[in-house]
Amino acid sequence: MKNDFSFENAMKRLSEITEILEKNELSLDESIALYEEGVELSAKCKTKLEQAQMKITVLDEQSNEKEM
Repeated sequence: MKNDFSFENAMKRLSEITEILEKNELSLDESIALYEEGVELSAKCKTKLEQAQMKITVLDEQSNEKEM
């Protein structure tokens, strides 16, 4: 995956990897390589979601402070 990480593209790729692995047509080494790619993408997606949640929390707190 490129350095210009896109959550949506990563999720699409994860879906593709899942479909490929479910077909069970790859060698063990190919399967492990795809699984590794999936784990890395999953970790990046988790980080991106956590960052989004923190940003939303900060924005909510700022909004609540302005209302007071």
